[in-house]
Amino acid sequence: MTYLILSILCSVAVSVLLKVARRQGVDIRQAIAFNYVMACALTWFLLAPSLEPKAGHHFPWLLFAILGIILPVLFVIMSRGVEYAGIVRSDAAQRLSLFLTVLASFVLFGEALSVNRGLSLALAFAALFCLLWKPADTTPGTSVRQGALYLFLIWLGYGVVDMLFKQIAKTGTAFSSGLFLSFVLAGVIMFGYLLVRRTQWNGRSVLGGLLLGLLNFCNILFYIRAHQTFHENPTLVFTVMNIGVISLGTIVGAVVFREKISRINLLGIALAIIAVLTLYYWTVVSG
Repeated sequence: MTYLILSILCSVAVSVLLKVARRQGVDIRQAIAFNYVMACALTWFLLAPSLEPKAGHHFPWLLFAILGIILPVLFVIMSRGVEYAGIVRSDAAQRLSLFLTVLASFVLFGEALSVNRGLSLALAFAALFCLLWKPADTTPGTSVRQGALYLFLIWLGYGVVDMLFKQIAKTGTAFSSGLFLSFVLAGVIMFGYLLVRRTQWNGRSVLGGLLLGLLNFCNILFYIRAHQTFHENPTLVFTVMNIGVISLGTIVGAVVFREKISRINLLGIALAIIAVLTLYYWTVVSG
């Protein structure tokens, strides 16, 4: 379970870093760009991705290009979500995005919708609704509507990214290769944007970005190692990861940063955990 715990810690640490970045003089856009420098380097040296597709396959460059655009934009959205809605609700919304993939399997890919999975989806959407609800109070200078919008975009964006990586896997592309090429394109696009905007670079943003990239990559690496350790029960890894991030994010946001959340928001967090647990139970335990 060590890998899972480390992955959970790194995931929440990313949210914490995004939370404190602005007050420390870090330009989020620059940090995101340099995040990909670190992530690409670590992926190259530790995961050894192949730049040649498998025999009989081709790299899905269109999917890579879409990810190259979505990934940095989603990082910006996540930073805004943490700023306007807090770590508690942002991390929960991110983890609820898994149910968008479940929904897509029925709507887009024609899988049969069982009563049990339908109930899990209903719980997940009820949880999302509760998370989008107005918190107990609002930080001065922030907007309730903006917070709700960013939470919805976090949920939508991470769900789309998950589906895109699943489509890349179906093309026969190795995960390490898909991850590396997506990171490279995301970095190129982000640096291109900043150069066009004639950004004035600063050291804090560079260092913050490298730390962000380290945490982001370690989250992915430890998650992969956990799947390799529990290769016979991947759904368990996936369940513990999601519940762990929601729970730890709630503790850190509420205790460390004194984020105010309403009873309805708390109900949403509880429903999110129940939705993940029921999906696991009906997928694995009940077959």
